[in-house]
Amino acid sequence: MRVNDRPVLWHIAVSHFSEKARWALDYKGIAHTRRAPLPGLHMPLVYWMTRGRSITLPLLELDGERIADSTAIIAALERRFPEPALYPSDPQELRRALELEEWFDEQLAPYIRRLAFFELRHEPELMAEMAARIAPALASTAGATLVPYTRLFTGLRYRASDAQGAEHARGMVLAALDRLEAELGGNDYLVGGRFTVADLTAAALLYPLALPPQGPQILVRMPDSYERFSAPLRERPACTWVQEMFTRHRLPAGTDAQAQSNPAGYMAAAAP
Repeated sequence: MRVNDRPVLWHIAVSHFSEKARWALDYKGIAHTRRAPLPGLHMPLVYWMTRGRSITLPLLELDGERIADSTAIIAALERRFPEPALYPSDPQELRRALELEEWFDEQLAPYIRRLAFFELRHEPELMAEMAARIAPALASTAGATLVPYTRLFTGLRYRASDAQGAEHARGMVLAALDRLEAELGGNDYLVGGRFTVADLTAAALLYPLALPPQGPQILVRMPDSYERFSAPLRERPACTWVQEMFTRHRLPAGTDAQAQSNPAGYMAAAAP
């Protein structure tokens, strides 16, 4: 596949939904280009690119189509690049895998994200470090305004300023670990005895808790308050399983050179 014909993944480095899409592309060995717009500014860009259908990343440009949402991206990849398969061939197993994908998308992902950003807001130095790694161009120009901007964005977008919401998020994360362990029942995989979209989804969305070395390395450490909650959980079978899924199945990235964070450049690159 020529470079100009490669799929293009628009993503946010720290995002667990973006990690879900990155993992699917890499698992299938699909050479692709990654572009990372400035967080916050990505929303109007995606709105423009999708003609109002979405405001969130990841978004995949594939065969002339712009596909928003990690679930839709994986479905498109299964149609275009069926091997190695993430969907079971058995209809009942497929239905079950997709049900689990949706459950972890809806019942885990928003809450683990909210909790991580809530705790980061209490350690400005760590938040500044994360923002600088995600958007170095913005960090170099924004200076001291970077942390207030990040706090404002995460508070509004993810409700990360709400202590009561963060407490609810802790409960939802624990419930997700309980569900994962119950679904596994001591088995290696969630559906059909092999790695499927269900395993990829659960593991990718739990990476901010399990912190596997194969996952995104945005922060050297997490906030102390986050560690007090998460460190004991890493001893649970669910987190051990996440580590194992990353070790077994998180193949190296099949990308070319990463684009720099330049909103004007992205508008030009995204133009039809």
